[in-house]
Amino acid sequence: MQRPTPKKLILGLLLAGRGTPLSVRDAIRACALFDLTENNVRVTLVRLSAEGLICSAERGSYQLGPAAEGMADDIGSWREAPARLRPWEGRWLLLLGRNGKGGGNGGNGGGGRRAQRERARAYGLTGLRELEPGLYVRPDNLAGGAQALRQRLRGLGLAEPGLLCSAQDLDEAREQALHALWDRSELDATYRRETTRLQAWMERRATLELETAARESYLLGAEAIRRVVFDPWLPEPLVDPAARQSYFDAVLAFDAAGQQVWQQLYDRDAAMPVGGGERLGPPLLGR
Repeated sequence: MQRPTPKKLILGLLLAGRGTPLSVRDAIRACALFDLTENNVRVTLVRLSAEGLICSAERGSYQLGPAAEGMADDIGSWREAPARLRPWEGRWLLLLGRNGKGGGNGGNGGGGRRAQRERARAYGLTGLRELEPGLYVRPDNLAGGAQALRQRLRGLGLAEPGLLCSAQDLDEAREQALHALWDRSELDATYRRETTRLQAWMERRATLELETAARESYLLGAEAIRRVVFDPWLPEPLVDPAARQSYFDAVLAFDAAGQQVWQQLYDRDAAMPVGGGERLGPPLLGR
């Protein structure tokens, strides 16, 4: 497992906090668990602020900024992902952006690299895959259909996503191409492998030193939640729903265990002041 960058860790702490400001001292102390220096943390805070991803909440603390609000709302709802599913009737959602570019900020299909990254992230978060140049698709098996997907894309920063509609009765060649966009065997194998991995950690958790358990729970938990967040949430026969549900249940259990570990670390260090006397709260993974 690779240690997180200061950027990922700080944003992760803020996302987990659900609106609770993060003090500079808390950020420094949390990053120290991963051998990240105070200077790296302070430089990262300045850069994140310049990008609008964070903003000053009060003196010496930060909260998520305007540029991160849509992402925070979407990622923060990962626990509700299964509730978005509805029976699949064979219909597909088709997104054709302006000028064949898949939409973009301000309705511009092009944009710079940042706009392209934001667009790619939005498509990844919503499970869209490119079928043909500029044409993105996913099964129409999520609650709210095209309207809900359009609103979600806007919330993720695409002011004008482009032409978005639901379709069915496509020709056989395109139906085959659509099904081939996702590798069911790989998806199912990943669900089972990662379920086993999380369960194995929970079984050996009691044997780990507290700092080690905290670091590993954060790294494994962040990776697990990211898998849930970017999962396409496909219907059968494109995926094994039972294998996915087992993985999701394992992530929930792991997240709870990780929160307990960080709470134990917090309780142990609660009497240890940092600088002016502030104390580090636990960076809960999915609170």
